[in-house]
Amino acid sequence: QKISKTRWRPLPADALQPPDLFATGSWDNEDNRITIWSVGDLGNVGLSGEYQGEPQLLCDIRHNGDVMDMQFLDQERIVVASSTGTVTVFRHHQNNQTLSANQRWEKAHYHVDQDTSCGGAACTGVICNNPEIVTVGEDGRINLFRADQKDAVRTIDNADSSTLHAVTFLRTTEILTVNSIGQLKIWDLRQQRNEPSQIFSLTGDRVPLHCVDRHPNQQHIVATGGQDGMLSIWDIRQGTMPVSLLNAHEAEMWEVHFHPSNPDHLFTCSEDGSLWHWDTSTDISEKPSFLHQGGRSTTYFSHNTINQSVVSAWLSNDPTKDRMEITNLIPNQTLSVNSLDILGPCLVYGTDAEAIYVNRQLFA
Repeated sequence: QKISKTRWRPLPADALQPPDLFATGSWDNEDNRITIWSVGDLGNVGLSGEYQGEPQLLCDIRHNGDVMDMQFLDQERIVVASSTGTVTVFRHHQNNQTLSANQRWEKAHYHVDQDTSCGGAACTGVICNNPEIVTVGEDGRINLFRADQKDAVRTIDNADSSTLHAVTFLRTTEILTVNSIGQLKIWDLRQQRNEPSQIFSLTGDRVPLHCVDRHPNQQHIVATGGQDGMLSIWDIRQGTMPVSLLNAHEAEMWEVHFHPSNPDHLFTCSEDGSLWHWDTSTDISEKPSFLHQGGRSTTYFSHNTINQSVVSAWLSNDPTKDRMEITNLIPNQTLSVNSLDILGPCLVYGTDAEAIYVNRQLFA
């Protein structure tokens, strides 16, 4: 199965052990599936830290349409966005290792009219802040659902005249969306009016933006990736344009993620078959010189200045000048890397080569 999405199951707040379960969704197959895998303590860790054991399939369930996005709502429930426009909440029953459809919003996204047999519009993105679920779609619509509530709490019908590609929470009451004409918009869900509170945009060519993530501690720092493979860093407190544009992939960037607990580290994956680890955590000049050989296809940008503040690492006008180390974690790339997720020391990613990879020692 071609893997479209990979997501770690969140850990309980007091957990000390690394994550051990993840979910995947597929696309472009006759029969798409949602699957839960365990990495457990199987297998050994290889010399360079890659996980040697095969992830173990625990359970799976059929999914109607391509899996466009997927997020865990809590330890047991997963919200899945479909190319048919439907949004489904699946429950993972850990006692007997089965998955079941727990709740479904049929045609949450649609082009003409919700009741006709055809006309569903792909739901392209979903984000959860339990019990709230926000979805965006090709129809330019934004829905706010609440788990266990049948009807949408709020729908902004014509939120965007173009396709919305992704959504994330900025704060509990505000969301960020990115669209197919290079715009980043902030929506305040407390406001009754159906207009964004702020609009930011890429200048010049309106390159479609495919993914967005917010810095976990500095909520004004936002990263987006688009069709041209560029990484854009935005400071939503100022201006309407990105603070920096970084040359990245040679084709579409499908996902961007700040590390949830080490946000000096950022990860991006692309249609070009690569997965990049961007590291702004240390000043390169302090590293022992043997590292400059650049093993593992590493690019170093060396510069004499040492930035004092962590924030400026992402927000300095040209982050690459100060300190940035970029490593492609997939040296011999082939087909598109569609999705990645990071939690603690663990990375999971999925590709069009119908393969899932786990690395459990990212910072080894």
